[in-house]
Amino acid sequence: MPAPSPRPEIVTLGCRLNIAESEAIRGLLGSRDIVVVNSCAVTNDAVKATRAAIRRARRTRPDAELVVTGCAAAIDPAGFGAMAEVDRVVGNMAKLDPAAWGALAMPPARFSGHARAFVEVQNGCDHSCTFCAIPFGRGPSRSVPAGAVVDRIAALVDAGHREVVLTGVDVTSYGTDLPGTPSFGALVERLLIHTRVERLRLSSLDSIEIDDRLFDLLTGEARVMPHVHLSLQAGDDMILKRMKRRHARADAVRIVARLKARRDIAIGADLIAGFPTEDDAMFANTLAIVDDCDVVHPHIFPFSPRTGTPAARMPQVARDVVKHRAARLRAAGEARRRRWLATLVGTEQSVLVERPGDRGHAANFAEVHLPAPPARLAPGDVAAVRISATTDSTLIGTFL
Repeated sequence: MPAPSPRPEIVTLGCRLNIAESEAIRGLLGSRDIVVVNSCAVTNDAVKATRAAIRRARRTRPDAELVVTGCAAAIDPAGFGAMAEVDRVVGNMAKLDPAAWGALAMPPARFSGHARAFVEVQNGCDHSCTFCAIPFGRGPSRSVPAGAVVDRIAALVDAGHREVVLTGVDVTSYGTDLPGTPSFGALVERLLIHTRVERLRLSSLDSIEIDDRLFDLLTGEARVMPHVHLSLQAGDDMILKRMKRRHARADAVRIVARLKARRDIAIGADLIAGFPTEDDAMFANTLAIVDDCDVVHPHIFPFSPRTGTPAARMPQVARDVVKHRAARLRAAGEARRRRWLATLVGTEQSVLVERPGDRGHAANFAEVHLPAPPARLAPGDVAAVRISATTDSTLIGTFL
């Protein structure tokens, strides 16, 4: 039996920005026998998952070159470089440089294996949240010029993508480093004017940075999806202060109320359980914000002390308490989500088909289980779907 042909493989962990960058790397690899692990460092568990992915990749591809990049590798290049399975480490700042891969620049025309495309508009962060190690791996905030973003999205639309997600570490800081300091709202407006993208989805937003221009687009532009994911992190003012977040609890509740008064928008949020010094009353405030902000797409993280961050030096909450609080937050989010999904039964939803006979996502990012579609539909197509029932976490639909 002939040996399999050399082929590139990319293992992506973590955020949507990593997905976008992995696809850019894919266009630089040619047909070499190589595995790239694009790592994540958002929590200690993410770093452990990266190491496990490296070991698994070496077992399955023993003869391939194995390269590690991404945030975990950027924060601890020596540690990952010392792993027996790893041939070399490519830093975050260099991973989109063709020279790092011995290639010419060639961004992919389509996203391999993805119904939606992910486009990086910003990278890095200028803030110093006390719990976060990502600035160590990503560096300061840097924005992609609007013209380049327009060209990228236009090419993806021409290649057949109907939904595009704008990604970054801190997308609402977009433009502060560009001439004229254009806002993120100005970028979104320009993309809607100068491209034919049907569905534009925005990555995680800092609630305090949603200005009037962005607010009007979120609530009044049909091509901007009715789904807002907020970087809340906590619902208690003292914890927010100790995190060095820039918003107060009332700011988050207020922006959600304003958004939902103008449009039926589904709210997602990142929330951390068991931040250092968090007592029962502080946790109760975070638990309550699930309902107060109508969070139906919760991302819950047990606090993870990251070496070198101020929060790692603060008085820690016992690990069993952290895990218990995270479980309670997840349960609250799941209950809120179930109640919301039940209200969608009988409605018609516009669904991006992701896997035929399996699933897609509605404009509000509710997951929809789908029957095998008609022959005319394929992954990446958008279809009208009638919602007939729900499970605990998803909708069940039929094609119209």
